[in-house]
Amino acid sequence: MPVTARTGLATRTIGAAGPRVVFLHGLFGQGRNWTTVGRALAAEGRRATLVDLPDHGGSPWTERLDYAGMAHAVADELAALGEPVTLVGHSMGGKVAMLLALHRPELLRALVVVDVAPVEYPEVGRRSDDPAEEASPFAAFVAAMRAVDLGALRGREDADAALRPAVPDDAVRAFLLQSLVRDGERWRWRVNLEVLQRDLGVLRGFPEPPPGARYDGPVLWVAGTTSHYVLPQDRPRIDALFPAARLVRVKGAGHWVHAERPEVFTDALRRFLEAVEPR
Repeated sequence: MPVTARTGLATRTIGAAGPRVVFLHGLFGQGRNWTTVGRALAAEGRRATLVDLPDHGGSPWTERLDYAGMAHAVADELAALGEPVTLVGHSMGGKVAMLLALHRPELLRALVVVDVAPVEYPEVGRRSDDPAEEASPFAAFVAAMRAVDLGALRGREDADAALRPAVPDDAVRAFLLQSLVRDGERWRWRVNLEVLQRDLGVLRGFPEPPPGARYDGPVLWVAGTTSHYVLPQDRPRIDALFPAARLVRVKGAGHWVHAERPEVFTDALRRFLEAVEPR
């Protein structure tokens, strides 16, 4: 992804014309995580702009990773586009999108939040009574990634083997390894693990909006039925800040809804976009 001179963020746009949809990825991700959805929208006459958030992908690393800083960087990008957009954010990117909508609503035509709520998530323990729910694994993921001896790697298979004890799920491990790249003879992570490890507690939270702040534009909320990131107890908070929010739950999907059920997710997004901004 090219880094834009105006904001420093790495972005890529799929599609040459039409209403613009901007995508924000989650923790450990990159804009390219949205490529499949972006291509589907571009084939139907829309432009999909995929953003690497700070400290991820090709975007610059910072000294502190928090929602205010990320939202400010994305707001600069949207302002430079010169037109209101539909902003889509997953997980961490969803919180960035929510904060931006509350502070700079004039930059948005609509908002789509994917499997996250404007609440603080616990580091340990469960948010529900479901015994299948697990504590957040993100701290363990960061520690495992930092523990990989990059200088000793002979190939990506070595990194996969090193991560397996802490990240037994093959799909999650493959997702994390997307951020491992080779520069010449050296391997490096395209995510700022040192800052991420320090600021994970900040990212579990959600900044308190200004008194009376709310986003009145159209909002689609998408959650997976097997995920615990959006629970019934979160709905009053969602409705207070985003009164026009419509919640859609995708059967059989967990936290990575758009990756686990891409056709269902894209169809829901497509119908929302057609209602908000027909081509």
